[in-house]
Amino acid sequence: MSSSISITSIAIVGGGSAGWMTAATLSKVLDLTKYRVTLIESDNIKGVSVGEATIPQITLFNRILGIDEGDFIRATKATYKLGIEFKDWKQRGHAYFHPFGTFGINMDALPFHHFWLKRFNEGAGGDLSTFSIEAVAAKQCRFGRVNAQNNSPLANMSYAYHFDSTLYAGFLRDYATSRGVTRINGKVETVSKHPNGHIKSLTLQDGQSISAEFYIDCSGFRSLLLEREMGATFNDWSDVLPCDSAIAIPCTSADPAIKPYTQSTAKVAGWTWRIPLQHRIGNGYVYSSQFSNRDAALNELVTQLEGKPLAEPNFLAWKTGMRPQSWIKNCVGIGLSAGFIEPLESTGLHLIQSAIARLMTLFPSRRFCQSDIDMYNRQTVKEFEQIRDFILLHYVLTERDDSEFWRYCRSVTLTGSLQEKIQLYKDSGRVFRVDNELFNETSWLAVMHGQGLKSEGYHPLVERMPTALIDERLEHIASVIAKSASLLPAHGDFISQVCSSEGSAAT
Repeated sequence: MSSSISITSIAIVGGGSAGWMTAATLSKVLDLTKYRVTLIESDNIKGVSVGEATIPQITLFNRILGIDEGDFIRATKATYKLGIEFKDWKQRGHAYFHPFGTFGINMDALPFHHFWLKRFNEGAGGDLSTFSIEAVAAKQCRFGRVNAQNNSPLANMSYAYHFDSTLYAGFLRDYATSRGVTRINGKVETVSKHPNGHIKSLTLQDGQSISAEFYIDCSGFRSLLLEREMGATFNDWSDVLPCDSAIAIPCTSADPAIKPYTQSTAKVAGWTWRIPLQHRIGNGYVYSSQFSNRDAALNELVTQLEGKPLAEPNFLAWKTGMRPQSWIKNCVGIGLSAGFIEPLESTGLHLIQSAIARLMTLFPSRRFCQSDIDMYNRQTVKEFEQIRDFILLHYVLTERDDSEFWRYCRSVTLTGSLQEKIQLYKDSGRVFRVDNELFNETSWLAVMHGQGLKSEGYHPLVERMPTALIDERLEHIASVIAKSASLLPAHGDFISQVCSSEGSAAT
């Protein structure tokens, strides 16, 4: 690309996780002696900052930036995450685990779970979780990194983090500004445009004017540029995902062991989260205002806190859905300004990360080709819809009918794509990952089986293997996983030895 069509100035409106993840990436991939990247945020605007759980893709994001994991863990008071435990979702008193990684190993070129399904349907096979190193280690509160041979389950353990998102944004702010990103403390007052509708400049409350060729809206739910100035519409999914509110309260921990997993517990009008950090437990209640109110939800959350509250309740409200055009002309929205899906599977930071990656792939020139913008928007819609379907899966498969909320969830009309996935599994035990969608076969299997969905079949070629040999192999796999997990240190010990935040300057 010749320099004559290259963009050289970018303005980011809003900080928080979205703004600083974007700024950090730009500072890494662009030569900031030739590009000008400015981020505008107000010290007086409080970010959402309740998301503390992630999925494994965040480890790749940090590696791309060249971030040392120990430094990151210390700065953000992080712990490790191997999956999510779902309690009371299928029915009260029932629990299942959605692990990262894979179940077992493929056999005779067929997916492992078909062999397990055959035996499970015959009343054998064992607990699905015993075939996941992440699930077994999580239940034992173990985590570590060891030098393991490639054929060991420990060699490819998949993990993510729990961390303080405010500290993470600050960590990335230091990273980005040290590499040349300019931070301005201010609030956008007015926006001026070119005759063609492109944004020309921003005027701040103090009168300062900021101009750029490309604008990235990270202003959160307010969507200052994308919605208010560019007129982006919104696809409201509240009819299928009615949870639209949350209350977050951190507290002290009463558990001597630091669990390397998130816990989600279904409640009367939604669900609560428990996220262990080094210095506190993150708690929250995601609920539907249609089926509960703030006082009732707050009371339900407070009564289950295991320790002393460390802050006043943080109340949040949103509309579930997305903007089908998250890029319009010379403005793209990243993060909450582009859309939001409740944090049941910790997808918030991932949607920021994937939007950034998509933007880098389709990075514009001064021509702002509509074909690039259209491709970006189509891919964004597809990803949001695929994640929506996976979240919806948890609700529609419930057997609970003990509250108006759960009865509503059971009656929701499925999207065609989700109905197809459910029917395929019911008929033949098959799980297909479509177009490299975010959640893989392990995730769909864990939730479908965990929520009680029964498969009436399995891959017919499984019949080639004698039942006795299948049992022998299943037993061997589970045994190797159990032995491997026992070699890992306690999660808390690993953090204490390697990357404790004690003595860190982060607050």
